[in-house]
Amino acid sequence: MASELEKMKTGQWYTCIDAELDALRAVALDAVHEHNTMAPQDRGHLAPKLHGLFGSIGADVRIETMFHCPYGFNIHLGDLVYFNAGCTILDTAPVRVGDRSMFGPGVHIYTAQHHKDRIKRAAGLEIAYPVTIGADVWVGGGAIIMPGVTIGDGAIIGAGSVVTKDVAANATVVGNPARSL
Repeated sequence: MASELEKMKTGQWYTCIDAELDALRAVALDAVHEHNTMAPQDRGHLAPKLHGLFGSIGADVRIETMFHCPYGFNIHLGDLVYFNAGCTILDTAPVRVGDRSMFGPGVHIYTAQHHKDRIKRAAGLEIAYPVTIGADVWVGGGAIIMPGVTIGDGAIIGAGSVVTKDVAANATVVGNPARSL
């Protein structure tokens, strides 16, 4: 029988109320805390524990505080990626970000989707869908990227947009739900 972590990693329905997942979230919480409490002169760079937590990380990545992620190991960042203050990546599935992509303050990236049946939802049943963001993408402040979305290279996501569908390369989308200009 597969563990909840194995189910999560293979894109199956899993229960997030689980001792093994709790332990992994505790490790991530410690790394995030170290990052968010760095001395002012070190802010923007990655704290050692956070750097080690990520699945992969390119050169010269900068993440301002306050930052949050529940696991970290599903986050894969290319070179020169920048996250402004207050960003959250809920990485229950892989989140891949291409080189030179930039995120305004308060951007949220979600991969988990809770069950629509309220009894199953109350039991912690959820499923995770990967998010892929290409190279040279600009995501405006306060935007939300929903589970399963792919954003093509060079796209622009307007501030405050809620991205529920894939975005083509070089497209600009705005609004809730986000749509092409």
